[in-house]
Amino acid sequence: MKKLALMALLTTVMVAPVAFAADGNEKSVTGNLEDAHCYGTMGAKGAGHKACAIKCVSKGIPVTLIESGTEKSYILLPNKDASPLPDSIIQRMEDQVTVTGKEYTKNGVDYLVVESVK
Repeated sequence: MKKLALMALLTTVMVAPVAFAADGNEKSVTGNLEDAHCYGTMGAKGAGHKACAIKCVSKGIPVTLIESGTEKSYILLPNKDASPLPDSIIQRMEDQVTVTGKEYTKNGVDYLVVESVK
């Protein structure tokens, strides 16, 4: 029994770095920028919601990038701790954009640290 427990522990220790290695990889995602509150609670989106979305994210509501052709979403993060998202994100709310940055997944939530927006 001790051998089995030791083998399980060793396997976990050896495999864990591989599981975390995928985080932080460069990725480009094309999709629509949505404010997490209005989109998540009311389904509000589109050109008629643009002014509201800009106002919401300017006040600190998180920005969600909904990937085109999928239902996958990413919470966008600034590239520096304690900094706001770039204006190139805020002013393009409700638009389709391509965001490039480092991808992280924690507890089933996908994040993208913004490096560039096109």
